[in-house]
Amino acid sequence: MQTGVLRVLRATAASWWRHRELRRTGQTALAQRLERQTVLRDLGYLKQAASLPNARVICGEGGTFLHLGWTTVSSFAPIERFPLAALTVARGTPFIDIRPISDVIAFANVPRVARGGSVDADHSSAGQSVSLTTYIDMVEKLGASITNDPRPCRST
Repeated sequence: MQTGVLRVLRATAASWWRHRELRRTGQTALAQRLERQTVLRDLGYLKQAASLPNARVICGEGGTFLHLGWTTVSSFAPIERFPLAALTVARGTPFIDIRPISDVIAFANVPRVARGGSVDADHSSAGQSVSLTTYIDMVEKLGASITNDPRPCRST
């Protein structure tokens, strides 16, 4: 693991209000233990994002979400203020910025991404799921911007 990544994760863990308060009240050992646990948890999220084919980061008006199959890590903050998500994108995870989408009704009707790789054959039923590449095709048509696009290059 790169030392820069560890520095960011450690700084993020140390800046959390609860850890700062523990240090302020003299409970430094507990703060350090909790910070170490936080860093290890976040490293696990980074490893998952690198290994899962449908992992992605989505940023919208409601915050930033790191989708890892059955696990979602989120913040009400934009990606610029969510270091774990920013690191994940910097390491190559697809980033879907839905903030430019103005048609919220059309976006609400976009099917979800399949969690375990199984995709519904019938896209018209409630609770449907599609592949990540199909999802990206759909939201891009609505105005989303894509970084680290996992779709194969297409000739035009």
